[in-house]
Amino acid sequence: MDRLAAIEIYIRVVDTGSFSAAARHFDIGQPAVSKAVAQLEEWLGVKLLLRSTRSLTATEAGQSFYVRAKRAVEEADEAVLAARGTAAGLAGKLRVSAAVCFARLHIVPRLPEFLDKHPDLDLELVLDDRNIDLVAEGIDLALRMGDLADSNMTARRIGEARRRVVATPAYFARHGTPTTPSGLLAHRAVIYTRDLGGGDHWTFSKDTIEQSVQLEGRVSISATEGLRAAVFSHMGLAVASEWAFSPELRSGEVVSVMDDWMLPTIALSALYPTGRMASSKARQFAAFVEECLAPEFAPELPRSDSRQRAA
Repeated sequence: MDRLAAIEIYIRVVDTGSFSAAARHFDIGQPAVSKAVAQLEEWLGVKLLLRSTRSLTATEAGQSFYVRAKRAVEEADEAVLAARGTAAGLAGKLRVSAAVCFARLHIVPRLPEFLDKHPDLDLELVLDDRNIDLVAEGIDLALRMGDLADSNMTARRIGEARRRVVATPAYFARHGTPTTPSGLLAHRAVIYTRDLGGGDHWTFSKDTIEQSVQLEGRVSISATEGLRAAVFSHMGLAVASEWAFSPELRSGEVVSVMDDWMLPTIALSALYPTGRMASSKARQFAAFVEECLAPEFAPELPRSDSRQRAA
């Protein structure tokens, strides 16, 4: 077996975590997959995989080789697609990282239309509210909210939404509706601790006036899904992005108040791993997400890729 074939088999083994799944994909026997990986390890002179009766994981050297080998194979696929022209659909596997709630509300319901256009593409959504290491996790594209910390990663801003003061109509009917930032001090708040834009401390602006307020609340939550559940339970009001409550803001299940007072907006950026060009798959998926958000929140933002200081 030639080395390129062995490399492609190894990539599929790591992607699926299974020798048998790789064998099914290439329509070969499982012993042939095992032999290909063994030949690759012998050629490289390092152990690539740790095998046990229940699990299959890449070694540190194996993970490093996987990331670079997969990149090389993908770039070769990109060259083939470019030669065939833009009519060719995307192919291969794409790993996308995104926040759990954002993906559930704004990406997953629209996925069928994207996948229908690209029947040869497999998509893996890695959903986590934390900022994960793109290179270590083999991520092709990360959708990240808020200000981006220092880094040299390639980033493009693809969306922007308002932060709003929200609660259920039942909560406001019982506790009254605040009309000014200072009026929030009389209310219970559910604090979203992962919002680095403010947390419990917010500065509102209206015309030339600025007012800062520290929200009071007995409940702090680190996940957007939990914040949503607390608000739906009439537990209190919350400061949150439109993205977090957009279906309920449309239906009236949740209402926004003090809309004449502005809060800092929150941005959504497409991030690509350091040291590599963004693949056509990653760029097209980022453009798809931008289209998903456009009907609701259409930001006036630059559309060209740029080097930003990002995380």
